[in-house]
Amino acid sequence: MAKEKAMKELQKEVDEYISQFKEGYFSPLAMLARLTEELGELAREINHYYGEKPKKSTETEKAIEEELGDLLFVLICLANSLQIDLEEAHDLVMNKFRTRDKNRWTRKTQEDRSV
Repeated sequence: MAKEKAMKELQKEVDEYISQFKEGYFSPLAMLARLTEELGELAREINHYYGEKPKKSTETEKAIEEELGDLLFVLICLANSLQIDLEEAHDLVMNKFRTRDKNRWTRKTQEDRSV
């Protein structure tokens, strides 16, 4: 089983990988295009597994896990290129949800949680 990695470690690992190439990170707009492309590929896989569009016999088998990994890689590249710490970004978003949306959804009771 692979060792669990914190987001900072993931960002560092991607940065070390990209840093070995002269080209470095793509521009933010190019990465946004790649992010959109990868999201489309993920959507296609989810549609094949859970939607009404089965794969053609000529289409290769890709896993949702692989498509999520591709999406995560490009997202980390974009964050790194813009010097954004994704752990900090995550904390900002979670704080927003915990405050702005704290009463938006129906909370589970203790009984619901034990089921």
